Amino acid sequence: MSNSDSGSSSKARKTPLYEGVFFDLDGTLADTAPDLVAAANLLRIKRNLDPLPYEVLRPRASAGARGLIFGAFGYDKDHPEFEKLRLEFLANYEKDICVHTKLFDGVSDVLDDLENHAITWGIVTNKSERLTHPLLNLMNLAKRSQAIIGGDTTPFAKPHPAPILKAAEICSVNPLNCIYVGDDLRDIEAGKAAGMKTVAAAYGYCGCDEHFSKWGADHIIHHPSELSAILLGS
Repeated sequence: MSNSDSGSSSKARKTPLYEGVFFDLDGTLADTAPDLVAAANLLRIKRNLDPLPYEVLRPRASAGARGLIFGAFGYDKDHPEFEKLRLEFLANYEKDICVHTKLFDGVSDVLDDLENHAITWGIVTNKSERLTHPLLNLMNLAKRSQAIIGGDTTPFAKPHPAPILKAAEICSVNPLNCIYVGDDLRDIEAGKAAGMKTVAAAYGYCGCDEHFSKWGADHIIHHPSELSAILLGS
Protein backbone atom coordinates (compact mmCIF):
# COMPACT_ATOMS: atom_id res chain seq x y z
CA MET A 1 0.00 0.00 0.00
CA SER A 2 1.34 3.43 -0.90
CA ASN A 3 1.79 6.16 1.69
CA SER A 4 -1.05 8.13 0.12
CA ASP A 5 -3.36 5.07 0.32
CA SER A 6 -2.40 4.56 3.96
CA GLY A 7 -3.15 8.19 4.80
CA SER A 8 -6.50 8.03 3.00
CA SER A 9 -7.47 4.86 4.85
CA SER A 10 -6.43 6.37 8.18
CA LYS A 11 -8.61 9.41 7.55
CA ALA A 12 -11.60 7.23 6.69
CA ARG A 13 -11.21 5.32 9.98
CA LYS A 14 -11.07 8.46 12.12
CA THR A 15 -13.47 8.18 15.05
CA PRO A 16 -16.04 11.00 15.22
CA LEU A 17 -16.16 13.05 18.42
CA TYR A 18 -19.97 13.01 18.56
CA GLU A 19 -22.75 10.45 18.14
CA GLY A 20 -25.25 12.72 16.47
CA VAL A 21 -25.86 16.10 14.90
CA PHE A 22 -29.22 17.84 14.82
CA PHE A 23 -29.95 20.81 12.61
CA ASP A 24 -32.38 23.67 12.54
CA LEU A 25 -33.95 23.89 9.07
CA ASP A 26 -34.56 27.48 7.94
CA GLY A 27 -31.30 29.41 7.77
CA THR A 28 -29.15 26.45 8.83
CA LEU A 29 -29.66 23.53 6.44
CA ALA A 30 -31.77 25.26 3.81
CA ASP A 31 -31.89 28.78 2.45
CA THR A 32 -35.67 29.13 2.60
CA ALA A 33 -35.73 32.92 2.89
CA PRO A 34 -36.42 33.63 -0.81
CA ASP A 35 -39.74 31.78 -0.67
CA LEU A 36 -40.62 33.02 2.83
CA VAL A 37 -39.94 36.64 1.87
CA ALA A 38 -41.97 36.22 -1.32
CA ALA A 39 -44.93 34.98 0.73
CA ALA A 40 -44.66 38.00 3.04
CA ASN A 41 -44.31 40.50 0.20
CA LEU A 42 -47.37 39.02 -1.49
CA LEU A 43 -49.33 40.15 1.58
CA ARG A 44 -48.12 43.69 0.98
CA ILE A 45 -48.76 43.60 -2.76
CA LYS A 46 -52.35 42.47 -2.22
CA ARG A 47 -52.82 45.50 0.04
CA ASN A 48 -51.42 47.90 -2.56
CA LEU A 49 -48.15 48.29 -0.69
CA ASP A 50 -44.73 48.10 -2.31
CA PRO A 51 -42.77 44.90 -1.61
CA LEU A 52 -39.90 45.36 0.82
CA PRO A 53 -36.30 44.65 -0.24
CA TYR A 54 -35.21 41.05 0.28
CA GLU A 55 -32.33 42.20 2.50
CA VAL A 56 -34.77 43.86 4.90
CA LEU A 57 -36.91 40.79 5.45
CA ARG A 58 -34.25 38.04 5.21
CA PRO A 59 -33.11 38.29 8.86
CA ARG A 60 -36.72 37.68 9.94
CA ALA A 61 -36.97 34.35 8.16
CA SER A 62 -35.88 32.17 11.07
CA ALA A 63 -38.84 33.46 13.11
CA GLY A 64 -41.30 32.22 10.47
CA ALA A 65 -44.71 33.84 10.05
CA ARG A 66 -44.40 35.82 13.26
CA GLY A 67 -41.08 37.38 12.30
CA LEU A 68 -41.96 38.07 8.69
CA ILE A 69 -45.33 39.65 9.47
CA PHE A 70 -43.63 41.90 11.99
CA GLY A 71 -41.00 42.76 9.40
CA ALA A 72 -43.55 43.41 6.68
CA PHE A 73 -46.14 45.31 8.73
CA GLY A 74 -44.74 45.97 12.20
CA TYR A 75 -47.55 43.88 13.73
CA ASP A 76 -46.92 41.53 16.64
CA LYS A 77 -49.13 38.59 17.58
CA ASP A 78 -51.41 40.81 19.69
CA HIS A 79 -52.36 43.04 16.78
CA PRO A 80 -55.98 42.50 15.62
CA GLU A 81 -54.84 41.89 12.02
CA PHE A 82 -52.08 39.45 12.92
CA GLU A 83 -53.99 36.17 12.79
CA LYS A 84 -55.60 36.96 9.44
CA LEU A 85 -52.21 37.86 8.01
CA ARG A 86 -50.63 34.74 9.50
CA LEU A 87 -53.15 32.42 7.85
CA GLU A 88 -52.82 34.21 4.52
CA PHE A 89 -49.02 34.11 4.77
CA LEU A 90 -49.04 30.35 5.44
CA ALA A 91 -51.35 29.77 2.47
CA ASN A 92 -49.04 31.80 0.22
CA TYR A 93 -45.99 29.95 1.45
CA GLU A 94 -47.52 26.47 1.28
CA LYS A 95 -48.50 27.08 -2.34
CA ASP A 96 -44.92 28.01 -3.38
CA ILE A 97 -42.84 26.35 -0.68
CA CYS A 98 -39.87 25.24 -2.77
CA VAL A 99 -39.53 27.59 -5.72
CA HIS A 100 -36.18 29.19 -4.88
CA THR A 101 -35.34 27.27 -1.69
CA LYS A 102 -32.12 25.25 -1.76
CA LEU A 103 -29.49 23.84 0.57
CA PHE A 104 -26.81 26.30 1.59
CA ASP A 105 -23.58 25.81 -0.31
CA GLY A 106 -21.54 23.11 1.42
CA VAL A 107 -24.44 21.50 3.30
CA SER A 108 -24.72 18.57 0.89
CA ASP A 109 -21.03 17.75 1.44
CA VAL A 110 -21.48 17.95 5.22
CA LEU A 111 -24.42 15.52 5.14
CA ASP A 112 -22.39 13.14 2.96
CA ASP A 113 -19.53 13.42 5.45
CA LEU A 114 -21.85 12.59 8.38
CA GLU A 115 -23.22 9.55 6.62
CA ASN A 116 -19.78 8.38 5.53
CA HIS A 117 -18.68 8.45 9.18
CA ALA A 118 -21.91 6.81 10.40
CA ILE A 119 -22.89 9.90 12.42
CA THR A 120 -26.61 10.10 13.08
CA TRP A 121 -28.26 13.32 11.93
CA GLY A 122 -31.72 14.80 12.15
CA ILE A 123 -33.75 17.98 11.78
CA VAL A 124 -35.43 19.93 14.58
CA THR A 125 -37.35 22.99 13.40
CA ASN A 126 -40.07 25.29 14.68
CA LYS A 127 -41.74 25.01 11.28
CA SER A 128 -45.02 23.10 11.55
CA GLU A 129 -45.10 19.48 10.41
CA ARG A 130 -47.66 20.50 7.78
CA LEU A 131 -44.93 22.54 6.06
CA THR A 132 -41.80 20.67 7.12
CA HIS A 133 -42.54 17.26 5.64
CA PRO A 134 -43.58 18.45 2.15
CA LEU A 135 -40.54 20.72 1.95
CA LEU A 136 -38.11 17.98 2.98
CA ASN A 137 -39.70 15.59 0.50
CA LEU A 138 -39.21 18.12 -2.29
CA MET A 139 -35.58 18.61 -1.22
CA ASN A 140 -34.94 14.85 -1.06
CA LEU A 141 -33.98 15.04 2.62
CA ALA A 142 -36.94 13.27 4.22
CA LYS A 143 -35.58 9.75 3.74
CA ARG A 144 -32.04 10.70 4.74
CA SER A 145 -32.81 12.47 8.01
CA GLN A 146 -33.12 9.99 10.88
CA ALA A 147 -35.46 12.26 12.85
CA ILE A 148 -37.75 15.07 11.70
CA ILE A 149 -39.24 17.16 14.49
CA GLY A 150 -41.53 20.10 13.70
CA GLY A 151 -42.65 22.94 15.88
CA ASP A 152 -45.85 21.07 16.72
CA THR A 153 -44.43 17.55 17.10
CA THR A 154 -44.09 17.95 20.86
CA PRO A 155 -46.15 20.18 23.20
CA PHE A 156 -43.30 22.72 23.14
CA ALA A 157 -41.27 24.51 20.48
CA LYS A 158 -37.72 25.83 20.75
CA PRO A 159 -36.23 27.36 22.89
CA HIS A 160 -37.72 24.56 25.02
CA PRO A 161 -35.45 21.48 24.83
CA ALA A 162 -38.32 19.00 24.33
CA PRO A 163 -38.14 18.89 20.50
CA ILE A 164 -34.38 18.30 20.51
CA LEU A 165 -34.63 15.65 23.22
CA LYS A 166 -37.38 13.93 21.21
CA ALA A 167 -35.09 13.79 18.18
CA ALA A 168 -32.31 12.24 20.28
CA GLU A 169 -34.76 9.70 21.65
CA ILE A 170 -35.92 8.72 18.16
CA CYS A 171 -32.31 8.30 17.06
CA SER A 172 -31.30 6.42 20.24
CA VAL A 173 -28.37 8.74 20.91
CA ASN A 174 -27.20 10.37 24.13
CA PRO A 175 -27.93 14.13 23.99
CA LEU A 176 -24.78 14.75 26.00
CA ASN A 177 -22.79 13.35 23.09
CA CYS A 178 -24.52 15.33 20.34
CA ILE A 179 -24.41 18.73 18.68
CA TYR A 180 -27.24 21.08 17.77
CA VAL A 181 -26.68 23.57 14.95
CA GLY A 182 -28.84 26.65 14.42
CA ASP A 183 -28.91 30.25 13.25
CA ASP A 184 -31.11 31.75 15.97
CA LEU A 185 -30.62 32.45 19.67
CA ARG A 186 -33.54 30.10 20.41
CA ASP A 187 -31.59 27.27 18.78
CA ILE A 188 -28.61 27.75 21.03
CA GLU A 189 -30.81 28.08 24.12
CA ALA A 190 -32.67 24.88 23.22
CA GLY A 191 -29.52 22.93 22.45
CA LYS A 192 -27.85 23.94 25.71
CA ALA A 193 -31.00 23.13 27.69
CA ALA A 194 -30.98 19.67 26.09
CA GLY A 195 -27.39 19.15 27.23
CA MET A 196 -25.91 19.24 23.72
CA LYS A 197 -22.93 21.16 22.45
CA THR A 198 -24.12 24.03 20.29
CA VAL A 199 -23.00 25.55 17.01
CA ALA A 200 -24.16 28.95 15.81
CA ALA A 201 -24.56 29.09 12.03
CA ALA A 202 -23.36 32.63 11.36
CA TYR A 203 -24.00 32.21 7.62
CA GLY A 204 -27.75 31.96 8.32
CA TYR A 205 -30.39 34.58 9.11
CA CYS A 206 -29.39 35.21 12.75
CA GLY A 207 -32.40 37.36 13.62
CA CYS A 208 -32.35 41.08 14.17
CA ASP A 209 -31.42 41.46 17.82
CA GLU A 210 -28.44 40.13 19.78
CA HIS A 211 -25.33 39.35 17.73
CA PHE A 212 -24.54 35.65 17.34
CA SER A 213 -21.20 36.17 19.10
CA LYS A 214 -23.15 36.80 22.32
CA TRP A 215 -25.41 33.73 22.18
CA GLY A 216 -23.04 31.55 24.22
CA ALA A 217 -22.66 28.86 21.54
CA ASP A 218 -19.77 26.41 21.93
CA HIS A 219 -18.75 27.02 18.32
CA ILE A 220 -19.48 29.58 15.61
CA ILE A 221 -19.22 28.60 11.95
CA HIS A 222 -19.27 30.94 8.97
CA HIS A 223 -19.67 28.18 6.38
CA PRO A 224 -21.26 24.73 6.69
CA SER A 225 -17.98 23.03 5.76
CA GLU A 226 -16.49 24.12 9.10
CA LEU A 227 -18.79 21.70 10.90
CA SER A 228 -16.88 18.64 9.68
CA ALA A 229 -13.71 19.80 11.45
CA ILE A 230 -15.64 20.19 14.71
CA LEU A 231 -17.13 16.72 14.44
CA LEU A 232 -13.91 14.96 13.53
CA GLY A 233 -11.49 17.11 15.49
CA SER A 234 -9.46 17.92 12.40
